Amino acid sequence: MRRESGGGCRILSDEVWTDYDDHAAYGGVVPEIAARSHVERLDLTIEKAVHASGLSFNDIDAIAATAGPGLVGGVMVGLTTAKAICLAHSKPLIAINHLEGHALSARMTEAAGFPYLLLLISGGHTQLIWVAGLGDYRRLGTTIDDAAGEAFDKTAKLLGLGQPGGPRIEAAAANGDADRYDFPKPLQRRSGCDFSFSGLKTAVREATQSMTAPSEANIADIAASFQYAAARHLTQRTERAMAMAPADEATPRLVVAGGVAANGVIRSILSSLCERSGWTLIAPPAKYCTDNGAMIAWAGAERLAANLAPPMDEALALAPRARWPLAPPPEGAAIGGGRKGPKA
Repeated sequence: MRRESGGGCRILSDEVWTDYDDHAAYGGVVPEIAARSHVERLDLTIEKAVHASGLSFNDIDAIAATAGPGLVGGVMVGLTTAKAICLAHSKPLIAINHLEGHALSARMTEAAGFPYLLLLISGGHTQLIWVAGLGDYRRLGTTIDDAAGEAFDKTAKLLGLGQPGGPRIEAAAANGDADRYDFPKPLQRRSGCDFSFSGLKTAVREATQSMTAPSEANIADIAASFQYAAARHLTQRTERAMAMAPADEATPRLVVAGGVAANGVIRSILSSLCERSGWTLIAPPAKYCTDNGAMIAWAGAERLAANLAPPMDEALALAPRARWPLAPPPEGAAIGGGRKGPKA
């Protein structure tokens, strides 16, 4: 990646190696298999990326790598590989919070100036964050149980659609009736901007199990009804967060990022909300919504340009983190705990 002087960047190469087939028999990602896949394929993927860029390691200013949060086996492999490259070629290492990669991803391809409201919807996280600047984040809402992406994946599994769940649900829903099932509206009586998707998953399971052998049309209707219910919930909570934005912001912007942001129905409903509210909706291209190395490189480039690259000894001492909140939760609002810290 080459950062342009006028803002934005030119992506010189972008190699993604997916391993859905390795996990297909299990209906979801198996952490041990994922970690082994990283070990087996990461070196080749890096080699392909460097070759495709037309550069050598001597031409690279710094190395950015995800240090968390996530399945710690894969994070450990990636961060260790990055440390080895930095030591071998005397390059700075910039450890990136995976969520910050999503938070800044729209700035790769769009004129998304600070500040903006971020709706982060991925497999492991659903959050509303006020992004005041690089490294300056304030959390407004989060999921109190399951993330949106997890709900899509598990709904796809219940319906026998396979993985990845998001695209499979969207494809099935295209032929379905979204009004057939009146799935619940989560947290209607709860103030604030938090999310909940566990009730939707339960409703989908009950609708599916009420049929001995769901037909293709039944599956399409359940998928469409679930997708609409999830989009409606995301939009309603986002609208509340928009009301909390600073009143003096002349051109308010909503950035939606994360794998679920690639969903066309969700984008359409959020777009309608922004049109009604006088906001601008900004979303990365679909290929940069799902996990990708380009967004991590961009976050590293942003931090390097802001002189936020740490000294080498600090970078090499950094351990991978399974949990790493992007924005500190409000007092008393942390979910989960223990030695690894709060989950969100």
